[in-house]
Amino acid sequence: MRRTPSGMRLLVAVFAALAIATETPVRSIEPGTVVGPALGRSADTAESSARVEPEDKPVGDKTLVVWVALGRLDQRGGSALTLEDPRDRFDAIVFGELAPRKWMAGSDGFTRTQRDQSAAAEETEQAGALTQMAAVHQGRDITLFRDGREYAKHTIAGQPIEFGPRSVVVIGKRHRRAGEPCFLEGSVDDARVYDRALAPSELAALRPNAASGPNDRPWAWWTFDDGEAKERTGRFLLSQLSGGARIENGKLVLDGVDGTLIAKSGRPIAIVDETPSRPDPVPADWLTFHLAHPGPGQAMPGDPNCAFYWNGRYHLHYIYANQDGFVFAHVSSADMLHWKWHPTTLTPVRTEHGMFSGTGFLTKDGKPAIIYHGQGSGRNQIAIAEDDALERWSPPMALEPRIAPGQDASKIAHWDPDAWWDGTAYYALSGGSPGSGKPPTLFKSGDLRSWDYLGLFLTRDMPDVQPDEDISCPNFFRIGDTWMLLCISHNKGCRYYLGDWKDERFTPRFHARMNWRAWDCFAPESVLTPDGRRVMWAWCNLGTPQTGIQSLPRELSLPEDGVLRIRPLRELESLREDEAVSERIALKDGAAHRLDGLAGDAVELRFAVELAKASEFRLDVRCGHGGDGGIPVVIDRGNGTLSLGESRAPFALKDGEPLELRVFLDKNVIEVFANDRQAIVASHPMTLDHGHVRAIVRGGDAVIRELRSWRMRSTYATR
Repeated sequence: MRRTPSGMRLLVAVFAALAIATETPVRSIEPGTVVGPALGRSADTAESSARVEPEDKPVGDKTLVVWVALGRLDQRGGSALTLEDPRDRFDAIVFGELAPRKWMAGSDGFTRTQRDQSAAAEETEQAGALTQMAAVHQGRDITLFRDGREYAKHTIAGQPIEFGPRSVVVIGKRHRRAGEPCFLEGSVDDARVYDRALAPSELAALRPNAASGPNDRPWAWWTFDDGEAKERTGRFLLSQLSGGARIENGKLVLDGVDGTLIAKSGRPIAIVDETPSRPDPVPADWLTFHLAHPGPGQAMPGDPNCAFYWNGRYHLHYIYANQDGFVFAHVSSADMLHWKWHPTTLTPVRTEHGMFSGTGFLTKDGKPAIIYHGQGSGRNQIAIAEDDALERWSPPMALEPRIAPGQDASKIAHWDPDAWWDGTAYYALSGGSPGSGKPPTLFKSGDLRSWDYLGLFLTRDMPDVQPDEDISCPNFFRIGDTWMLLCISHNKGCRYYLGDWKDERFTPRFHARMNWRAWDCFAPESVLTPDGRRVMWAWCNLGTPQTGIQSLPRELSLPEDGVLRIRPLRELESLREDEAVSERIALKDGAAHRLDGLAGDAVELRFAVELAKASEFRLDVRCGHGGDGGIPVVIDRGNGTLSLGESRAPFALKDGEPLELRVFLDKNVIEVFANDRQAIVASHPMTLDHGHVRAIVRGGDAVIRELRSWRMRSTYATR
């Protein structure tokens, strides 16, 4: 998702901001390659490319200046000038976004924007009047000037942003990946960025299309007086016009519909692929046997994606953000436990878009392929592996469906996709939300290049699903004698459908959830093992010291009774050591029984409990010696629930059925599996003196028939 948690997967329809159309084949980029300018409708000329390269020191303090004439005063949310970095952080001069007819200093998520705009004056000049707007960023102070006079001023709470050589400039749209279609209507006569904070007297001396003196040296500068979008300093060699943007009479004219100028360096960049690795020494609170992102960067989101079994190893990707934007980390393993990090090669510097969620599949020729949402491209993208290590990929191909007469293309949401080859054709599922008017849709192809739009994927939805629940991170596959759609809704988390795939439509018969609180279990992905097991992971956004935590691998199966089984990966048993066994532990109604010998920061516990008439069985794990400070695991037979802390999931025991619990404690992450029919995950702080366990039953006596415990070895040894 994909995305930041609050808006990572907003359904967007945006253009490929940096992907410049060309019929020239694009080659794959090897690690360490120096990448030069792309081709296309740009201002890249022999003159500009021959210039001396400007110095590429980061820009901290800065001034954005633009001479702009608004086309109308009631427009909302377009930008006259934006400076944006590869991670979608930006500073801008925006009109009418938070308050009508008012200018403001725009920023990503309003993090550096003054929300209270009551002191700012409304624009009253007649539409078409040329106005100089400037935003001066000095330390934490941001001051807006209108025609050389102070317009608004505020101090930000957080840190200002530095912009480096991979930054881009946007004029027209607020920023490249803005979801809502907010574009400026009007014209721009001159646009500049200075790498320092200009004084009010310097601003007052500026005139459009002219330097104010020998020391007036903009960091970036567009005048449009030569009929081109060329940037005058040579820093931004590629200035691309998109949509209804045009240059006319020495001005950039923006239509307010989709007209945009986007400029980027285009100068050669030496690509150095980073490989995530654990710090040395490893912090004491880091996980022992869960897969989690070690850094650099933050795996927020940390959606697992594009899983394969290939050439004797399991391969998994997950999202994280680094200096290039949203990228796919790549790990591989022989057993789905001991992971090796590969170089991060699926990055925007190669693909020209961010990496959002998708899945892996095999082509009809048996080659690994991935389908994913290209963040900022407005399309789902497909790439094919070019080596057995899955470190080199073909240039991405956008999925552009053909629309037959009578089909309604407005329902297509280019969003989190899945794809598969069924033996006769490729199918691609694109996520969506019925409540948005863009529900999940389906496409078909014979060659991965030419796609036909088939229409809606679902024949219906289930009664317990609300209209505002989207289907994102989809993974569609056969399980048992039926089909499963494993997915999320952003407001409810991980869930699944079971149903029938017939006549190129999916008819669900059953729906259930796998997430019970916040985003504890989110963004699922699965793989089919060589021995026929379906294994899934989910991103666990638990607020723990590490990010990008993946749930323990879960084996999914669907026996003849039609009830989904959810079991911990059987390979986890290879991590066990120092087994301890206790039998016939009597539990008295209402009395707490401390279970000794179970302390540890990486432990598996396995309980077989005869509840008899007891209505509740409770374990307090991660508690102190006296039972304080723990997190409860509760089986409530009366309410038919399994609880872990604040998370509560449906779970009912049959008459006379013993309770079988497996509890995995990995530092501050806890996962519980009940009778192979329900699973739940949560986080709870842990200290060395809070590693104890106690049991309590209510409503009658009970017996722990058998309790087995093991210390769990680390999975972070090389293997």
